[in-house]
Amino acid sequence: MENALEIRGLCKRYERFALEDVSFTLPRGCVMGLIGENGAGKTTTIKAVLNLIRRDAGEIRVLGQDNIADERAVKERMGVVLEDGCFLNTMNARQVDTLMRKAYRNWDSEQFFGFLSRLGIDRDKKIKDYSKGMRMKINIAAAMSHGAELLIMDEPTSGLDPIVRDEVLDLFYDFMQDEGHAILLSSHITSDLDKIADYITFIHAGRVALSEPRDELLDTYGVLRCTADQLSALDPSVVRGKRMGAFGCEALVRRDGVPQGWPVEPVNIEQVMLFLTRGEEAR
Repeated sequence: MENALEIRGLCKRYERFALEDVSFTLPRGCVMGLIGENGAGKTTTIKAVLNLIRRDAGEIRVLGQDNIADERAVKERMGVVLEDGCFLNTMNARQVDTLMRKAYRNWDSEQFFGFLSRLGIDRDKKIKDYSKGMRMKINIAAAMSHGAELLIMDEPTSGLDPIVRDEVLDLFYDFMQDEGHAILLSSHITSDLDKIADYITFIHAGRVALSEPRDELLDTYGVLRCTADQLSALDPSVVRGKRMGAFGCEALVRRDGVPQGWPVEPVNIEQVMLFLTRGEEAR
């Protein structure tokens, strides 16, 4: 079975920012969390996948097809949710159904309205009168109602309260019951990714800093709190990021490179991101 998404050598240059050689692979049956600070290149990468911007170099294959040469077929097989939504605020859910029925050959009105009933969304109310959570839910319901095999989500849980975020994650869990499905989920809310992501791809300043299975990442790295002398005694290749303080230092380290008995604490996705962006670069 082909991968859900393959990006190889993606480059896009602007006057003050550039994506440089972005490469990663999302297998089917998996959820990938796409993380990075604001302006790192996450949304630019997603726009390149959707062919909303013209890339300068690289190759993108979606569900085994070229995202430009086979664009129409690819987009039939993708569901997309962007942070700002996809529908006019003056529309209601019935009008969304009419629009999507014309846009997608495999649009399933029964499934769409089933999602709306499950999520408690009034199908006659205008989108502008929904809460932010309701607006996001209708966008996700639409993305999942035309037989999509790959969902691409740009900050779908941003600004939502914990209860609504859990409802959204439940939808993703249901979608992933089919092992042929996959999700690329860009999010600043790393606690959501701790719950659902199988892979983590971290983009920093336009480059991929890491792209690894989540469990492998969390098993490989830990946080070491020690003295400056202890840190300097480690092989530099063991240290991925560090913070120096008046009373000691802490570092993101490879567990297998730290002497036995040294206190290495478990790490989470947020800590990995912070060490790699805000920690001093290890030398």
